[in-house]
Amino acid sequence: MTDMPEGNATNGEKLFKGRCSSCHTVEKGGEQKQGPNLNGLFGRTAGTVSTYKYSPANQQSGVVWGEDTLFEYLLNPKKYIPKTKMNFPGFKNPQDRADVIAYLKKATV
Repeated sequence: MTDMPEGNATNGEKLFKGRCSSCHTVEKGGEQKQGPNLNGLFGRTAGTVSTYKYSPANQQSGVVWGEDTLFEYLLNPKKYIPKTKMNFPGFKNPQDRADVIAYLKKATV
């Protein structure tokens, strides 16, 4: 794995709002959109939010979300979990991924 740069949560929030918020919410009790609510993401096993209908690929992946797994996943979600229904090409720039992760660490607790 490539070393993850230090993330900037302020920039990550801008990236999230521009590229992720149409499908995901982060606040506790937030609605499920095209994608699941991300509150409580860190340490959670993929595919386990009971109020969201995941693909079998996500449910069976065994992935536990943390900085390292998110850094790899956000590069290319469909490569990391084949047959996921997340229709997002990924953040190719490592700094962008680190920034979004830094934001998620603050916003999803």
